[in-house]
Amino acid sequence: MNYSICISGAASGDTVEQSRDLARRLGTAVAKSGHVITTGATVGLPFFAALAAHEAGGMSIGFSPASSLREHVHKYRLPIGMFDYINFTGLHYVGRDVYLVQSSDAVITVGGRFGSLHEFTTALESNMPCGFLIGSGGTADIIPDLMEKLEPPHRNLVIFDEDPERLVQKVIAMLDEQNKDINTAELANQWFLDDKGKNRHG
Repeated sequence: MNYSICISGAASGDTVEQSRDLARRLGTAVAKSGHVITTGATVGLPFFAALAAHEAGGMSIGFSPASSLREHVHKYRLPIGMFDYINFTGLHYVGRDVYLVQSSDAVITVGGRFGSLHEFTTALESNMPCGFLIGSGGTADIIPDLMEKLEPPHRNLVIFDEDPERLVQKVIAMLDEQNKDINTAELANQWFLDDKGKNRHG
């Protein structure tokens, strides 16, 4: 199974300088695990994670708030070059965040501000595994206290760890558990096609 794992984090602010190496380690860990990294195609911590994944030979998909490459570069001033594909959502930042999360299998937060908090709550309400890199500052470090005070749903889906590589492996393990009923060998045999190679539902 190849999962799409979203790396969420601050685009600017104190945690970017503080935790850029941690973000890079997350991106590298996702890539070396054979999974796909998804980000908001933005600057800051998601940028460093996407860049590291790209350098490690992994697949990186960016979800842009812009509706075109020109708007992505000139209006939003966002990066290109480290993505295998950019989905130009045209949904601005708030809509992009929801689309990004819904297009991923899990979300890992490093550092972060309000945008990362939005992506986390969207993921949790969607019954999705959520990892937090403790010690990276910002959103990631306030979530444990916030969860105690607000009693959110699906608490069992939230994972905390101080080590980027171990956190990625914990998230992957949870995804494996959630998807253990999907027979990948059967999928490889194209169970959805009939004996003539036609889609059974077509």
